[in-house]
Formats: sequence, structure tokens, C-alpha cells
Amino acid sequence: MANGRNSLVVPQSSAALEQLKMEAAQELGVEIPSSGYYGDVTSREAGSLGGYITKRLVQIAEQSLAGSSSNRIR
Repeated sequence: MANGRNSLVVPQSSAALEQLKMEAAQELGVEIPSSGYYGDVTSREAGSLGGYITKRLVQIAEQSLAGSSSNRIR
């Protein structure tokens, strides 16, 4: 699944990232190819999907940081 450039820092996160990708694609109306070949996905669709996923990952990280910092304040 991952090549040298896109290897996961936390390999156990693979399933969660795949689920996030599927949810994002569904919300944006982008059809994920069952073959795994993305050559027929337009640049616009791929960019929208990547941007949405990045936005969601930033939100998740911010929530995590806010939760861990509030625990340290107590």
C-alpha cells in the first residue's frame, strides 16, 4: 500500500486512514476506484479529496492537542 515516499509514521493507523478516505470520498461524491488505480480520477477530485482529508486530520490533531493540554492544566 505505501511506497517509500508515502510510508506511514504509525503503520497501525492504516485502517483508520482508509476509513477517513472512504468517508471523505462519499461526502464529496468522489468514486474511489475498486481497482486501486486512480488514473481515471480527475485532478480536481483528487485535490478535493486530499484537501478534505488534510482538513479533517488537522481538526483531529487540534482536538487531541486541546484535550491533552486541558489534562495537563488540571
